[in-house]
Formats: sequence, C-alpha cells, structure tokens
Amino acid sequence: QVQLVESGGGLVQPGGSLRLSCAASGSIFAIYTMTWYRQAPGKERELVAGITSGGSTNYVDSVKGRFTISRDNGKNTVYLQMNSLKPEDTAVYYCNADIRTGWAARSVYWGQGTQVTVSS
Repeated sequence: QVQLVESGGGLVQPGGSLRLSCAASGSIFAIYTMTWYRQAPGKERELVAGITSGGSTNYVDSVKGRFTISRDNGKNTVYLQMNSLKPEDTAVYYCNADIRTGWAARSVYWGQGTQVTVSS
C-alpha cells in the first residue's frame, strides 16, 4: 500500500507565496517521476510541474519563473514552491508519483489534493 499526502495549501493574497509538500509512504522500492497537477473549478486537470528521479524538471508555461519543484529522495517527498501567486493559480493541487513497489509492480499514485486560493 502506498499513500501520497499533500500539505501546505491555503488562502494567500495575490503576490504571496506558498510551499506545497507531498510525502509518499508505504512499501516503496523506488520513486521515479513526481508531478504536481492542478484543477480549477470548471476546468480540466493540468500538469503544473514535474521532476524526474535525477532532478530534471519541467513546467507549464504559465508558472515558469514563479514556481519551483524540488524533491528530497531520502524523505520520499516532493515540494512545490509557489511565488508571485495570481488569482488564476487558484485550484486544487494534486501530487502524482510513479512508484515501484516490487520487482514487477509499478504504478502511478495520486494524493488527495490540497486547496490553494489566491484572493485579496
């Protein structure tokens, strides 16, 4: 059994910052790519940022220069530092991880989501 637990969401004013965390726990052999997605009301879920096990990163254009994804492999945790937040960043943020749990067992797991609201 693997669980991903997100934390760090909340209400912040425009221009403010938040740091999201997502910790994986359970029977884990290895974690490959870890990714943050978000879903705003009435919109499809979109990929925000991803990071490979080697540290390579990618971002959606709308957050480049404002968000930074990082990971601590020793803690099985991925972070999303969000600066210069805008109202359009308001969404539920989900983490996603590609995890090997056995020699022939590898799946993608999702967290439960954390709400980020940017409003004055």
